[in-house]
Amino acid sequence: MTRFGRLFLGLLILVVIAFASMLRWQQAEEAPAPASAPPPPAPMASAGPLTVPVAGVQPEQLADTFRDPRTGHVHGAIDIMAPRGTPVVAAMPGTVEKLFESAEGGTTAYLRSPDGRWVAYYAHLDGYAPGLREGLYVQKGAPVGQVGFTGNASAEGPHLHFALKRMEPGEAWHEGRAVNPYPLLRGVR
Repeated sequence: MTRFGRLFLGLLILVVIAFASMLRWQQAEEAPAPASAPPPPAPMASAGPLTVPVAGVQPEQLADTFRDPRTGHVHGAIDIMAPRGTPVVAAMPGTVEKLFESAEGGTTAYLRSPDGRWVAYYAHLDGYAPGLREGLYVQKGAPVGQVGFTGNASAEGPHLHFALKRMEPGEAWHEGRAVNPYPLLRGVR
């Protein structure tokens, strides 16, 4: 074999090896996660334990209303009873993603965790904390608003409707999968 032939053969072998190594790398990267892969961490993994989002309410005072029936659906949240005007605070740090008025929830706020995997939903607020605005980053315990009975809540039972949603990448503030916040607020894993 000529010198040129050996050089060409060597280059060809290097190209084949490089191509084969790229194929193996892509296959490994695209392989599905094993069925026993752990679920994404709970909000407390990145933000510390959740804070009860109504000032003065202790974890042992909470009631688990997550699976309670509502007209046409399951509640999917917990109601934290408190007098109208009681401060509502951020249960975890996050960015105010949406401030919204709706017939059901009344005056509402949606806060997304720093890692984007969680949205906390605060509904039936009497009003927002001064300076609260979309895009604002708040620390855990920062004021969000006040307990009220806006939307479809009864004036006889002012409360905070508090929901927590696990988010997939790219999901909007109103999407996600409801996760029961009760055990997380009670510190039970």
